[in-house]
Amino acid sequence: MTTEPTPRQARTVAVLADSDSRWKWGVHLARRLAPSRPVVGYQVAVTEAPPSPRQLRDAGMDPARVRTVTPAELLRALVTDAPDVLVLSLPGGGVQAMLHLIAAAGLPRRPLLVTGYVGVVYEKVAEGLLLRAGADLVAANSPADLERFRAVLRGAGADDDALVLTRLPFLGDPGPRAATGRYTVTFAGQPGVPASRWQRRYLVERLARHARNHPERDVVVKLRALPGERITHAEPHPYDELVRALGAARPSNLTVVTGDMGRTLDRTDLLVTVSSTAAAEAIHRGIPTAVLTDFGIRESLGNAYFLGSGCLASFDDLDAGRVPEADARWARRNGLGTTVDQLPGRVAELLSRGPLPAVRPYYTPANATSMLPGLLARHGVATDGTPLAQADGMPQLLRSAVRTGARRMYRHGAGVVAPALRKLASL
Repeated sequence: MTTEPTPRQARTVAVLADSDSRWKWGVHLARRLAPSRPVVGYQVAVTEAPPSPRQLRDAGMDPARVRTVTPAELLRALVTDAPDVLVLSLPGGGVQAMLHLIAAAGLPRRPLLVTGYVGVVYEKVAEGLLLRAGADLVAANSPADLERFRAVLRGAGADDDALVLTRLPFLGDPGPRAATGRYTVTFAGQPGVPASRWQRRYLVERLARHARNHPERDVVVKLRALPGERITHAEPHPYDELVRALGAARPSNLTVVTGDMGRTLDRTDLLVTVSSTAAAEAIHRGIPTAVLTDFGIRESLGNAYFLGSGCLASFDDLDAGRVPEADARWARRNGLGTTVDQLPGRVAELLSRGPLPAVRPYYTPANATSMLPGLLARHGVATDGTPLAQADGMPQLLRSAVRTGARRMYRHGAGVVAPALRKLASL
């Protein structure tokens, strides 16, 4: 007599993502749901930031298992290779488009749809959440997020049963401590915060000053990507270029690194950032973390999220020897330093109930008459939920050629022309 496999053993999980940080979130979440099974990857075809094979590997995804798909191709894949779970690791507009696409498709067996936020949520709470409403499960990364999300959904007259308390999936335990023998200060850069050249140059100059004042320390600038690689948000003034521009004034103990943030944190004694999600990773690991106040405490910078954390500090504080420690109560409320994760149990429960109900996105042509058509069209979906490649009659070959040409032009502009112009501007 044979026994049926448990839902966890039988589960197959696919990830639909568009950029490096969203691949990282989606793959880590998928591995928590099905740790012993390979993840199937679908790369959004039309995106300004397709990840490189190296970025996919750093995210934990085998590039050979990633297939680039249009909306029509995604639907075909969900029929021929139907996964039990599809993680929608996309911005809010992309999630909304995929909800409409799958709702209208009439799939013989649709996957359980899981979505959420790739990092800490410090702005556009209502906007982003309502675009995700309609998925079977929406992950809230902390008790604080869960409380805020419930208030938003109830205030909008939406069902909040899909909310589930979890944690950021890439918050892992520290690896073996790198035996460098030196105190290491790591600056986690962000592509868009702060945005101006003078602000980013200020950060590099302060890091250089800290390195000169503390020759016994290593000061590391952690980059998001290698030169030429695309990232989720465009980076106008890359830190590696600004560090090189220091020339002879660059201290020998100021270095630039790339690669996985987890491995960088394994050698970090103090994490410094404006508001990078790396701060959450460091706090979770118990690493002293400084969230900079030099440009003020502002929602637009993202550092307002850390009010009450005990981590807000200026470069003057750090130069004077301050080592900020996170407040334990703040950390628990924001899902850091804990292992609470209700998501795998909720997924198993929903899958065990049998056929899933119809997908019902919060926004419809009736309640978002002006917004919805343009939003869906930007992601290749018509207002009725059908793929635009079918709705507008454009031959798929022509659409593919246009898409490929546009992507090559974008890559050339961002990877070749823009760096050349920045170099000329710095002369």
